[in-house]
Amino acid sequence: MSQAGRPPRRVSDLEDFGRSQELREALRGEGGGVEVRSSPDGQHLLLLRRDRRLLQAFDRVSLPAAPHRPQGRLQRSWAPLQPSVAGLLFLEGPAPAAWVLAVVWENGQAEVWDYRAEGGWAQRQSLELGNSPRARVVAVCCHHRGLTWCEERSPSGATLPTSSAATLAYCVCHRDLKLGGPQLTLGPMKIVLHHSPCFQLLASPQHVYLLPNSPTDLSCISKTLLVWMPEEGKVTVVAPSTGAIHSTRLTLGDSDYKSLMFTCLGLMPSIEHADVQSFALSSCGGLLLVSQRGVVSLLQPGGTLRRVYDFGGSHLSPDELVQLQIFGSTLACFLSGVLYLINLNIGRLREKKILSSNKILFMPPINEGKMQFLTHSGIYELGLTDSTVKGNGSDPVLVEMVYEEACKYYQQRSLGNTTLTVESLKDGGMFQAPIALSSILQARQSAKTAADHKGQFDKLMHIINADLDVYLSLEQLKSCIVSLSGTDTEQCCENLVDQEIVRLLNSGLERENMVYMNYLFNTFPQASWKSISRCLQLQQNGVGHSIDKAVLDVWKKILMPTPSVSQEAAMNGVVPLFELICQSMYSYKPKGLASFVAKAQQYVGVHWNYSNNCEVNPLYKRAMSVLKKRRFNTTANDDSDIEVDLLLCSGRPTAVIQAIHMLISGKRWGKVVEVAGRYLQLSPVLHKDIFTILLIEFARHRELDPYLDQVWQMCPEEMKATEILNIVLQHIPSSADGHVPFSSHSGDQVTIGLLRPLLNKVLQLRSRSDELFDEKLQTPSFPPQTPPRVHRIIPQTVSEPTLTDIGLKERASSSADLLASYTKK
Repeated sequence: MSQAGRPPRRVSDLEDFGRSQELREALRGEGGGVEVRSSPDGQHLLLLRRDRRLLQAFDRVSLPAAPHRPQGRLQRSWAPLQPSVAGLLFLEGPAPAAWVLAVVWENGQAEVWDYRAEGGWAQRQSLELGNSPRARVVAVCCHHRGLTWCEERSPSGATLPTSSAATLAYCVCHRDLKLGGPQLTLGPMKIVLHHSPCFQLLASPQHVYLLPNSPTDLSCISKTLLVWMPEEGKVTVVAPSTGAIHSTRLTLGDSDYKSLMFTCLGLMPSIEHADVQSFALSSCGGLLLVSQRGVVSLLQPGGTLRRVYDFGGSHLSPDELVQLQIFGSTLACFLSGVLYLINLNIGRLREKKILSSNKILFMPPINEGKMQFLTHSGIYELGLTDSTVKGNGSDPVLVEMVYEEACKYYQQRSLGNTTLTVESLKDGGMFQAPIALSSILQARQSAKTAADHKGQFDKLMHIINADLDVYLSLEQLKSCIVSLSGTDTEQCCENLVDQEIVRLLNSGLERENMVYMNYLFNTFPQASWKSISRCLQLQQNGVGHSIDKAVLDVWKKILMPTPSVSQEAAMNGVVPLFELICQSMYSYKPKGLASFVAKAQQYVGVHWNYSNNCEVNPLYKRAMSVLKKRRFNTTANDDSDIEVDLLLCSGRPTAVIQAIHMLISGKRWGKVVEVAGRYLQLSPVLHKDIFTILLIEFARHRELDPYLDQVWQMCPEEMKATEILNIVLQHIPSSADGHVPFSSHSGDQVTIGLLRPLLNKVLQLRSRSDELFDEKLQTPSFPPQTPPRVHRIIPQTVSEPTLTDIGLKERASSSADLLASYTKK
């Protein structure tokens, strides 16, 4: 970027215009009351001086006519109470004139003037635009042999209009302009829009831009502008902050602005207010917009909005005007005495020049590669030698611009060693806004395209074609949904949410997409659940287990962590996709949550390597956190069954132990025994821990007695009888009176009879183990077996002794003594 460069060259000091001194004084005038227009050939300057209620034309002295003659001048003035000039239009003129000037007044009258060599300026005819004597023309424009204007309609009744009625008290009208011999003729008047706000109008050959002229509290007016295509009969609603939001066909005479905007009301809350500071019609037919934050954007007639340049984010003052014009592929911006030359293709500043004037007027482009502008001291010319000036830009530069628009993380170009390609953008999920990209390409293809570069555009269009179909179907559905009601609206909402979720799952789940995904699940919970269940294709078999047919890539999007869904992002309110699905399933299908987590764990463990960061917080814990959060925020019941199922489906020993403790706290003894028997084989350590827990519960109360046969069968083979007795003695609850452990009810006491089957099983297992060990170690040198011990005969008592009788009264006696006494017995 250069600040100096070659200075502008003055090609005229205004001495070649008649009344040059008066022209300089008018151009030097302060207060902004002077509007300057240049004729298409650059030979005439028209000054509209509203502060003095005067219209003047200044002509070059080199022209054949003598402009000093009064009859050859164009100078019109009006009294304070008379209608003033509403607009100046240069129209295609009848032969022999190449163009004519139409001076349109507020009362709807139009004077047609032309300049001829033999007599200078002369009024050739007068036209009437409107047919209402009370109408007042506020803006007018011409396009492709047609006139469009905005007029204010006074209320016919005596009732004073409301503020909203006064705001929408305008009509947009149109009349075809025909060349009939030496005269211009107008076709019948047609109303484009009834009940519209006050619009400023700018027209390219094929399109008319309607911009709100005054601030208002109505969001539909303050947030949007319109683009009307007369030949196609279509109008597009455009938000300067986002681009096109709705497009429809107009029926001239019956179209109403309020009805048009009613179809867009559902989108208005999500659209930012327009902060357009300045605007200008570009030579390529687009509309240049400058926001109050200093951002220059180019609005294409189709509704595509592209940011071109940013002046640094500083807010412009309300009265600061930015002059804009496009010369080839160079955007010229004049702001605060500085002329900025910007490469329109890539949005980079090429050069800036400080000028001595605080106001300039860009002249119509005449010579390719050169620009001219008018100041109070003359007309200056600046050569644009950059190679991108010619045409609409070279193809390599356009491809580079497409890459910049498509890749959100454009910094990777400077970090990586490989050049970005269309395929890498597509495969990496970085392709953004395919509709905007296709509009750029189509606009370029409409011009002359070099044959050696055409293949690049075809290839790019082929790759983004599928994305275009998805986006277009979404846009069509969005435009239809706001005009429906009842069940149709609900069904369309479900379809829209389904398409959006499918699109997000097929794209990269960066933070912006996850924020949108959270919004969908929170705003449309039922539709989101239906969509995600279809995406995962979750089903139930006859046994109740979950079956899924989803592809592996979808599971990776759900389970694999991404930098955008980090812990910090989750703390900022962005819930990861796995948690979103768990929340939805908890609300609509809670019994299937455990099977979903189990299936997710299978994908984590089998299909790809899960990162260590995720193991810190396994899936079952993430699902349980969802349950706890929902119960904390609502008055939901304690769904302990779901928590138990989540703990058990994890298959982790600590989780299984936690689930058993939860079942014990709920006194669900049948479920306790069933779960214990099912998960014993996971590991020997878990086997022993589960049996120890059950043995402790047996010692504390009698509620496990109906299941003792199943519990004793769970005893590990390596467990000793002394170890069992130690556990039982340590967990027998102490009695309040010091005599019995379980109050006065004999049925609550732990007896040897309850433990006999277990001890018999342990001793038999030990005896078999000893016999096998002896057989293996039997050798000639092995010491002979000791003779069997003589056992004493203990007389039977009437009642079976309790553990209190054997060992509780003398805590010093060991479990080995108890075992010896039980064995002798």
